[in-house]
Amino acid sequence: MSARGVRTDFTSRWGGVGRAPYDSLNLGVEVGDDLVAVAANRSIVAEAAGVEAVVWMDQVHGDVVVVVDRPPLPGEAAPRCDGLVARLPGLALGVLVADCVPVLMTDPGSGVVAAVHAGRLGAQSDVVLQALDAMVSLGADPGRVQVVLGPAICGECYEVPEAMQRVVAAFLPASLSTTRWGTPGLDLRRGLQGRLAGRVGSVEIVDVCTFESLNHFSHRREGVTGRTAGVVRFSL
Repeated sequence: MSARGVRTDFTSRWGGVGRAPYDSLNLGVEVGDDLVAVAANRSIVAEAAGVEAVVWMDQVHGDVVVVVDRPPLPGEAAPRCDGLVARLPGLALGVLVADCVPVLMTDPGSGVVAAVHAGRLGAQSDVVLQALDAMVSLGADPGRVQVVLGPAICGECYEVPEAMQRVVAAFLPASLSTTRWGTPGLDLRRGLQGRLAGRVGSVEIVDVCTFESLNHFSHRREGVTGRTAGVVRFSL
């Protein structure tokens, strides 16, 4: 932690007020949960992050990145995108997942941070490098940027059709994997790590598979379920 401090956190599914199948810290508003419970859970996360409210996204599995320059207003619609970038002290950015990759990016030197939702389609459309470009436009130095790839489904559990695997692996070669059942798979975190290699200062993978971990929501495992989050912020 430097004079400009950056903070990255990933939630588990516990510590909130929700009931099954969203028990208990579901942060997603579009998964069928009681919105009052979701609002309470989002307040819990904001308080833990030391802010009044986290800036969330209306995620669409695309490549749009939005630069945020102020806290969210009460009742304001979330930006329709899959990446948020900011350089504003005390502003927290959040990304929601339930098997996709939550990507948190920070440059402690400039105070520029980003939160990115990288599912298969987003990773394939290069949303993470789009976010990196937006960070650079705000003054970030790619050589200082630290990337954390949070809890997500692993390559041994993410089974896909062979044709789909070929398409993704053509763009993200390191994503090519085989499941524990011997079928075609994808490891998006490894693919993104390979894509970012040489472009940023460091890439860390949080070694937790959401499909295997009962402490995390997993759409593949449960179908109807909640969403955990990655949250990033910086302070002067």
